[in-house]
Amino acid sequence: MLLSRDEMTFDFKGARFDPVRDREILGWMLNQFLYGEMTGVQIGHWLYAAPDLESARFLARQAVEELQHVDNFLQIMRMLNVSATEPHRAVRFLATGMMGGRWAEHVAMEMAAGEGFVLMAFYALIDTIDHEEIVAILKRAVRQEERHVEFGEEQTQKLTANNPALRRQLLGLSLTWMWGVKQIGRYMRTRLPANHEVLRQVDAFLDLTLKCNELRLQRMGLLDQPLQSLSLSRRTLLVSEAYAAKLVTGLPTLLSPTRRLTDHYLQDPAVRDFVSKRPV
Repeated sequence: MLLSRDEMTFDFKGARFDPVRDREILGWMLNQFLYGEMTGVQIGHWLYAAPDLESARFLARQAVEELQHVDNFLQIMRMLNVSATEPHRAVRFLATGMMGGRWAEHVAMEMAAGEGFVLMAFYALIDTIDHEEIVAILKRAVRQEERHVEFGEEQTQKLTANNPALRRQLLGLSLTWMWGVKQIGRYMRTRLPANHEVLRQVDAFLDLTLKCNELRLQRMGLLDQPLQSLSLSRRTLLVSEAYAAKLVTGLPTLLSPTRRLTDHYLQDPAVRDFVSKRPV
């Protein structure tokens, strides 16, 4: 990944969640995770729209892993005896409302940014929950999430290397995504116990997640200056440009079928080179 585990780890100074005392709080958190993992079914769409066989293979593996994560969180919820409930609307917005309309949006927003945020939340829960079995489950999931983030970062860099317009559009979407993260923090400040030893540090944790996202944007080449130096008018322009591009790029899909992997697989190097090297 472009960021290290140390860069993405928040120091909660030994604060812990107690599985019994904090069951209701943990139940709310686990339901947000559950919804996020459930949206892994969206990978079925991207598997059909994969740009090459390498990506298709990765997505096929990821689809299985996302469904495993669903089972993992259901198992954790059974351990804590909490029920499945509706997620917060800001979580719905980040996980479903910002679903990409094209491959570049998927890898940049859903994989690099979205799964990067989830990964930091996994790290935080591993470091704060006082339950060995739950920690073991999360540690296994973390290794998979790290691969997903890395893939998203690599694909984003590849697509935007020589495309400044796409870089601006993805930056505009990133500003919207970061606004959504702030809404989650706003909810947690008003609805969850502010005097809890872990939760009273949530603002600082979310600040770190946003700083890490900004750093990821810089390392992927989407941002060449600190976000705080962008004026309100510049931010508004970037967001407007991003959503205008989403509208324009969505028109071909409405007017004609999307070009799928099944349409061009014979030109894919994984097929072409393999066949050309077959024994005579």
